[in-house]
Amino acid sequence: MQAFHCQALPIDVHFGVGHLQKIQEILRPYAYQRILIITTAGQQAAGERLLAQIQDMAVAVYPHAVMHVPKEVADQAIQDVQRLGVDCCLALGGGSAIGLAKAIALETHLPIIAIPTTYAGSEMTAVYGITENQLKTTGKAAQVLPKVVIYDPELTLNLPTEISACSGMNAMAHAVEALYAQDKNPIVSLMALEAITQLAQALPEIVQAPHNMQAREHALYGAWLAGVCLGSVGMAIHHKICHSLGGRYQLPHAQTHAIVLAYSVYYNRHADIAAMNQLAAALNVSDREQLGLAIYQLNQRLNIPMALKDLGLPETAPAQVARIICDSPYYNPREYDYAELEALLTKAYWGQAPI
Repeated sequence: MQAFHCQALPIDVHFGVGHLQKIQEILRPYAYQRILIITTAGQQAAGERLLAQIQDMAVAVYPHAVMHVPKEVADQAIQDVQRLGVDCCLALGGGSAIGLAKAIALETHLPIIAIPTTYAGSEMTAVYGITENQLKTTGKAAQVLPKVVIYDPELTLNLPTEISACSGMNAMAHAVEALYAQDKNPIVSLMALEAITQLAQALPEIVQAPHNMQAREHALYGAWLAGVCLGSVGMAIHHKICHSLGGRYQLPHAQTHAIVLAYSVYYNRHADIAAMNQLAAALNVSDREQLGLAIYQLNQRLNIPMALKDLGLPETAPAQVARIICDSPYYNPREYDYAELEALLTKAYWGQAPI
């Protein structure tokens, strides 16, 4: 066995159906008095309901979170929390709300409470991302790791099936990349394989029956594990591709991850044989050569958009993104090959199978 380092994340996690109703009990030991509830515009009503529930602890709803955390949005939010005298940011929503809370914490060191309503996973990480001049910059900082995370599967019941499927595949991508991360370890790999198995089983059930609470529980459990993976080890080619696409072209985050996963796995199918064999077993695929196709076919069953062009990507983008990846690469177990990346991204652009 190879030597490894494993550091547990210091997060207070509460998981269970109906847990949002226990929020005052969960938060009381922390003695926060001026919580700012951060949401997107679409989640403002949910934020207002939560404000009414914890009004003795909170000051306002801040419905200004948007995808990819533009720097100007983060800068304005930092000014607003200082003006309001906020002592804690509560992110209610998916990656956009949690991302803005992290951008605030990066500069102010304010604590974060995260209540996820999607399967994004960023609530379990010290990873932040900010977009400026069409370039998304990511990093790690201890102060952006949420102090408390509350998982309530009821909050995902009204998540549309397409978003549920895309968000779930986004979570699966976190787990997949943990298997071949530069700093992988056996504990995180066990969690990654469990996450992949849970998500692969639960997501098709959710598409067939969106209000299946048991499937929602298993999907959120898998997303939690995938988030732990993302927060514990590094990223590789898949996240580099998606960050490049999202930062430069403002593509929707979860849908982009869902589409790209099949192609990044195909690119790495012979790079870390042990990891790919584990992934094949988790997905019930007999041959790692077929892994990319298997994930592509899973996306088809989930009715996920199959082509990057359908998300608004211009036809010239594959060549440009391949160059960005090669010029500023993340770690990957296989070297980056510009020509092959361009060809693979072109297939992803058209929605062609990765074979």
